[in-house]
Amino acid sequence: MTENLIIFNARVVTPIGFSARCGKEMGELCIIDNATIEVTDGIISYVGPSRGETRDGYYQRYWHYNARGKCLLPGFVDSHTHFVFGGERAEEFSWRLKGESYMSIMERGGGIVSTVKATRECHFIQLRSKAESFLKQMSAMGVTTVEGKSGYGLDKDTELLQLKVMRSLNNDEHKRVDIVSTFLGAHAVPEEYQGRTDEYLDFVISEVLPCVAKDELAEFCDIFCEQGVFSVEQSRRLLQAAKECGLGLKLHADEIVQLGGAELAAELFAVSADHLLHASDEGIRAMRDAGTVATLLPLTAFALKENYARGREMIDAGCAVALATDLNPGSCFSGSIPLTFALACIYMQLTIEEAITALTLNGAAALNRADSIGSIEVGKKGDFVVLNTDNYHFLPYYIGMNCVNTTIKEGVIYPVL
Repeated sequence: MTENLIIFNARVVTPIGFSARCGKEMGELCIIDNATIEVTDGIISYVGPSRGETRDGYYQRYWHYNARGKCLLPGFVDSHTHFVFGGERAEEFSWRLKGESYMSIMERGGGIVSTVKATRECHFIQLRSKAESFLKQMSAMGVTTVEGKSGYGLDKDTELLQLKVMRSLNNDEHKRVDIVSTFLGAHAVPEEYQGRTDEYLDFVISEVLPCVAKDELAEFCDIFCEQGVFSVEQSRRLLQAAKECGLGLKLHADEIVQLGGAELAAELFAVSADHLLHASDEGIRAMRDAGTVATLLPLTAFALKENYARGREMIDAGCAVALATDLNPGSCFSGSIPLTFALACIYMQLTIEEAITALTLNGAAALNRADSIGSIEVGKKGDFVVLNTDNYHFLPYYIGMNCVNTTIKEGVIYPVL
């Protein structure tokens, strides 16, 4: 569903461009006071000074929205989540509070494998209903595009089911959030393949990946490239096969140890490498040179009590950095955009302007969508966030609290209650 909409008396705050912003460019925002924005059939058709909101009856075909001087930003892009799953893992959170590590919990049968069991027991409607509730919460925090990963089936039927749930939600005429689907069949090794990781990858490559590609259930393929999960060489093998199937490439890279995931992402010209808590200097430079977006997930580091990724150093090195929530049932049961802003600025030393770019235009670039979303420019979708204030510095300052007044998706207005 799209609308014709005229927004007036807005303070536009936006990055500019149709590709990722790198290095110092991330801190450059365009600010237009008392701006008017026209959205025609869901697409931005004008941005600039008022042209007279009642001229010649032109706007009789448009809904009118008075922003009352408040900040109007591009819709937020959450470019890394796992929002389709069954069950929950609250007990594991308590185990971590008592000192257990993420990997030790996996070794005792918790972690991803625990969610796999619960997800395999769910049917389509159960998964869809739960995922839809997450999407509504995302919309209330200003998210207009989200990436969703499979990876909690680790078998053919459930992996495809997760992706079909996302496709169903994406085809909803009244959707508030666009969904970009990623196949993460190599999220972990299922119990039935323990000790036979290469055989499991053979299964994924020969049995599941072709179905994903044939039915166009995902745009990207991702893999958990990590010590004790999938090696660099195993990751390379799967991602090369995914590329041959026409999928874009992503990696969970260098999250727990420095394994060389960032370097592999650059070697394969992956669209993004995500997590990167332990990315090497060489890996950071390689991503910069390859144009791979560094997608950082501060909520996960916060939840796991780990050191944060070196966001400031990545930007200073000339990388394009995106921010995302990593909403998932285990290591980060949160999709909080407000807390993501605060952690990025306080602990990763991003400026507020850089954080805005990271959650809009660079998030869009991490999904190959910088040409259609991520900034307020003619030709892009009419996806916006209206804040409760005319001061965008409130985004990290109002720590963990939502300062979004209204989310607008392709010209359709959704007030935040």
